[in-house]
Parts: sequence; C-alpha cells; structure tokens
Amino acid sequence: MNKIVCGAIAAALMAFTAPAFAGSNEIAVIVKSSASNFWQNVNKGATAAIAKHPEFTMTFQGPAAEANVADEVNMVENAINRKVAGIVLAASDPDALTPSLKKAWENAIPVVLIDSAVSKDADKYYQAFLSTDNKKAGELCAEAMIKAAGTEGKIAIMSYVAGVGSEIGRVGGFTDYIKAHSKLQIVGPFYSQSQMATALNQTIDTLAANPDLKGIFGANEPTANGMGRALAQTGKAGQLAAIGFDGNQDLQDFVRNGTLQGIAVQGSFQMGEKGIETIAKIVKGEKVEKSIDTGVVFVTKDNLDKPEAKNVLY
Repeated sequence: MNKIVCGAIAAALMAFTAPAFAGSNEIAVIVKSSASNFWQNVNKGATAAIAKHPEFTMTFQGPAAEANVADEVNMVENAINRKVAGIVLAASDPDALTPSLKKAWENAIPVVLIDSAVSKDADKYYQAFLSTDNKKAGELCAEAMIKAAGTEGKIAIMSYVAGVGSEIGRVGGFTDYIKAHSKLQIVGPFYSQSQMATALNQTIDTLAANPDLKGIFGANEPTANGMGRALAQTGKAGQLAAIGFDGNQDLQDFVRNGTLQGIAVQGSFQMGEKGIETIAKIVKGEKVEKSIDTGVVFVTKDNLDKPEAKNVLY
C-alpha cells in the first residue's frame, strides 16, 4: 500500500461519519472470554453506555477461554466483514490480532483497545487504548505483599497467559518491585491459561512443593479464584500472605474471610463504558486521547464495603 493511500485511510479515520463509511451502526465489543465475570462486567459497562447512544447498536462476544486466540481473531475478522461502525477489543494476544487491526484500519473501521496492549507495530491501527496501568497495579500488589509477608523468604506467582500485554505489565511490575525492595525469592510464575481449575491444582502443587512459602500472588480473576480455593482446601488460608487481582464475588468473599489479604481491582465496568463512549466520539469526528487510564483500587477488609471499592467490585 503506497503512502498516498495510507494517508487517505488515516484521514478518513480521523473524520469519518458512520453513515458515510460504516456498513451498519453496530459497535462490536470483542473480549478475551465471555465466561469470566470480569468480561461480563465490561459488558455491563458497554450496555450502560450504548443506552445513551440510540444511534448505535452493540454486540458482545468472546471465546469460551482466553487461550482460544484463533477464535477471537475470527470474531474480529467477522466484525470487519460486517462493516461495523467500530470495534472495542480486548486482545488476547499482542501479535496475533495485529493483521486484523490492520485490516480494520484499511477499511476505515475505528478500533478502541481495552485492557491489553498489542505489539508496537500495530500502534497506528487503533485509535485509543483504555486500560489499567498494569505495571503500577503490579507494583501496588508487590507493595502489599511485602507489607504482609515481610522482606525475606519465598513467595509464588500464579499467573495466567504468558505474553499477554496485561500479564507482561502486571507480573513484570510485581516482580521488579519485589526484587528492588526486598530479598524475597520468587517461585514461578506458573500459568493457569486463565482456567480456575488449573490454577487450583497448580497452587496445591506449589504449596506442597514449598511448605515454607510466605506469600502467593494470583494475577487475574480465575487464577486468584483458584488460588484462594486451594488455600482453603489445604488449610493454608490465613497462614501466608495472599494477594489477588480483580474483584468478583468469590474474591470479595476471600478478602472478607481473610483467605486473601487484598485484591487489586480494575475498572472493568469503566472499560466497557468508556470503550463505547470513545468509539462514538471517533465516529462523530471528535478527538480522543490515545491512552486512557481506567484506574485500579486496592481492596482490603478495611475498605471492602466503602464507596471506593463498591464502585469497581462486581
């Protein structure tokens, strides 16, 4: 594709209107998995936002599991073929979705990313990125871990899908902070593929292999859920520092009963809500910020029932 054509496409994306360029008024919200409460909360936010924009309709879908990257790619390709007005996308793989993002860009379909980054080569193919600052969120969890577990001994990291943008920032931020501010030794990370049952079994094995473990970190909702259940099943709940990530009802209950000392909770509702709002602005020709921080709140037993936590828990 020559520079003139590329320039024309870029110009179109900056100022196009839905009737002129889109084949429909549909905004497609495509997430990593339709099975997780986290992504269903994104759906709730998107649904709330679309109600304020009767000029658009919305569809929501995601693979059965976050590891099913090919399924998500097909969903994006199908949305492009439907000539949707815009796509709100949580990319399950930073590289695999790049060709689809390029195709959307070539077809003047705006894309707003949520939650996870894509490869730097794809930067020009999307118009905005809404996410938690995962590096800072990981550091926040590490700070809480050191406070609860101390500065020496062993801790384990129970992660989810290796190489995903959010995982790189989150676990990387956690690991770097631990290394810089303590003498804690790290066991893992272990990857659950965002499957609760896998995380449960991995945690049981890790606890058995490391009876002297002083702390454990579960880096996303299904992983932290499996981790909490393993701690309860093995009688280790409350006996070592446990920090989770995300905020569904199970994780809230684990905080309330002391199985987990705290959870870092993202603004998942806000991702869906602001994702729709941002697409609507782009389609109408309004300028938007390239990067939008949707925030994180660290929830403990002390603030579990306070407004700051209630606003992000789901």
